[in-house]
Amino acid sequence: MGFGDLKSNAGLQVLDDFLVGRSYIVGYVPSQADIAVYDALAGAPPAELCHALRWYNHIRSFEKQKGSLPGVKQPLAKYGPTNVEDTTGSAASETKEDEDDDIDLFGSDDEEESEEAKRVREERLAQYESKKSKKPALIAKSSILLDVKPWDDETDMAKLEECVRSIEMDGLLWGSSKLVPVGYGIKKLQIQCVVEDDKVGTDILEEKITAFEDYVQSMDVAAFNKI
Repeated sequence: MGFGDLKSNAGLQVLDDFLVGRSYIVGYVPSQADIAVYDALAGAPPAELCHALRWYNHIRSFEKQKGSLPGVKQPLAKYGPTNVEDTTGSAASETKEDEDDDIDLFGSDDEEESEEAKRVREERLAQYESKKSKKPALIAKSSILLDVKPWDDETDMAKLEECVRSIEMDGLLWGSSKLVPVGYGIKKLQIQCVVEDDKVGTDILEEKITAFEDYVQSMDVAAFNKI
């Protein structure tokens, strides 16, 4: 069964002949059978195929409701005259396969690459590289909790924190802080920061913080987490 190639004039003629005494592909109401054939057409049949054109315009009026029409949509080979074979799409598939054979994105070892195939390959590779370059790079970040210890209980902790926060670097963001007792009236500064791994490390943080030697005795990393 079938209509031949519905994208050809011959196939449309078969459809027109089939619809001479019919309003629908199957039965007496529009169904998924009509939608299957309608979807296979490249467009409206020519005016001289009046039966096919009349059917086409009628089914087109169900465009928004086609999903709710009765029946189950089946392959085209399930509809049409019994003495005709469905070949819709066969020519297009063969053409596509031929085109795929002609154009090799990565070249061919067996035959010389044509100028057209080379141009298409280079264009597609250029498009791929362009998309790849526009993709934003992932920035690795870490959340670090620092313990900054003073010399003794007489150290001005407000001034110590002010010194720590005065450190400015690309990729460094200071966060919350608090004073934590360590014993004998001494408190340490516990301060949070977020760093970009490629720009800021714990070694350079320690170097800059301990440079305030009038206030800072030492610095330790209390917690280190990747974000």
